[in-house]
Amino acid sequence: MGAILRAIEYVYPENKVTNDDLSLQFPDYDFAKFEEKVGIKNRYWVRENETALDLAIKACEKLFLRIDKDTIDYVLYCTQSPEYFLPTTACILQDRIKLAKNIGALDFNLGCSGFTYGVSLAKGLINAGQAQNVLLITAETYSKYLHPKDRSNRAIFGDAAAATLISSSDIEGIGEFMFGTDGSGYDKLIVKNGGGKFSFDQAAPEIVYGTDNTYTDNHLYMNGPEVFNFTNEVIPGFTKEILQKNNLNIEDINQFVFHQANAFMLNFMRKRLKIPTEKFLIDLAEGGNTVSCTIPIALKKYSETIKNNQMQSIALVGFGVGLSWAGGIVKIDRRL
Repeated sequence: MGAILRAIEYVYPENKVTNDDLSLQFPDYDFAKFEEKVGIKNRYWVRENETALDLAIKACEKLFLRIDKDTIDYVLYCTQSPEYFLPTTACILQDRIKLAKNIGALDFNLGCSGFTYGVSLAKGLINAGQAQNVLLITAETYSKYLHPKDRSNRAIFGDAAAATLISSSDIEGIGEFMFGTDGSGYDKLIVKNGGGKFSFDQAAPEIVYGTDNTYTDNHLYMNGPEVFNFTNEVIPGFTKEILQKNNLNIEDINQFVFHQANAFMLNFMRKRLKIPTEKFLIDLAEGGNTVSCTIPIALKKYSETIKNNQMQSIALVGFGVGLSWAGGIVKIDRRL
């Protein structure tokens, strides 16, 4: 038995935030240079009373216009923006989108590597005979963790949700995946307060970092230089290992779809790997860094360019908060 990616749909919130909007708040920063270097033009943020689950429901409803939801027998819900600490958001989603009750449903907490982990988990469930059609949801609202004065992170992160159907098939459309973890870097990208270790602190002091960026321990903090160093030290070699595990070379891959962190970082790795520009997807302008949603969104857009049902080999690589990374090979031959 094999497994394939059958369909992907995604949604952004309606609230669009342009670089011009941010320049009104941060008039001393050159957002034209930011757009050229980082590649982000617009991002979308949820309203105050809107959650990642709301986006997830919309993404699923969009997917259900194309697939029969009654065939779904497992839900994997990836988020770092859960509806509650408990219960599991996947259980709430099952009820809200009216899925059958005789299905599995679980959350897993991963960020930028979440989609690649989820694809591998879905493949494992299918290969083990535990499921036939797995609904993989990635949904994130990092905007709720951003300090109003944190110009760097407000420019980078956007909110989104993606719904992906992974199904059993006679064709092996999902190859070998690999994983990596370095928990010593847990504090390089973190929301410190609000969990079991440190309570949310209404009086948390403001901390200035970088170039006049501000946050508190209630908000998201990212050590950009350290994350950049980790990515460039680990991911190029890891990508080569993925190719070796799947007995492939760069020439055998039709498209490399990495987590869309920022264009400068992506191009730096592309050059190190000597991947041709036309084989390396960069899709940040509309939406920005949507964490676990960047890969399915980019993959969906790329699939729309496929003509004549030609089989395409795609290398997927996710990396980031954790520190965590994962990647593998998928094959697609049509619009997802």
